[in-house]
Amino acid sequence: MPPSTQADYKTEQEAFWAGEFGKDYVGRNRSEQLLASNLSLFSRILSRTTGIGSIIEFGANVGMNLRALHQLLPAASLAGVEINEAAATELRAWGRAEVFHTSLIGFRPPRRSDLAFFKGVLIHINPDELPGAYDLLAAATTRYALICEYYNPSPVSVTYRGHEGRLFKRDFAGEFLDRHPDFHVVDYAFHWRRDPIFPQDDTTWFLLERR
Repeated sequence: MPPSTQADYKTEQEAFWAGEFGKDYVGRNRSEQLLASNLSLFSRILSRTTGIGSIIEFGANVGMNLRALHQLLPAASLAGVEINEAAATELRAWGRAEVFHTSLIGFRPPRRSDLAFFKGVLIHINPDELPGAYDLLAAATTRYALICEYYNPSPVSVTYRGHEGRLFKRDFAGEFLDRHPDFHVVDYAFHWRRDPIFPQDDTTWFLLERR
């Protein structure tokens, strides 16, 4: 069973996203424009891959990323891990992904997928827990890992909607590669929030492949 009270979580960040703030985020994280932008983003990423039949997302929320991936790869099996109950319930109601309602910290995937990824999630994890998140990503994939996050060459903490200690920028992909040198970079790119057609939130993605 997933943890259900703040005391059950290891970090303040987990309790923050499992609680009311995470529930409010659900309402902000769905739109036709976001789906269109995600289709553009993932079509570019997937063009650099082959043979993807299974995908797992860590921090899936209501599934806007998985919905785009389903349109692009309708035969692929999908899974999502989500800490917030309201988001996990909506994702499960969609009916096209296996849903794990639990924290990423301490989670062990029941199987490995062809592609495992984080998108806008590592930035919200307590920095002390990042090594475990990197190990989870590596353990969850047979071939491809995708990290799509805010980038900064050195670690910084940024005020997030009036909250401190809830958003962090750093070189997540570089740290992942340092910890897991059996992966190499296939491609990477930046997507600007002011793109006139398919905006993303100033995110930089890194597609990594196991050697």
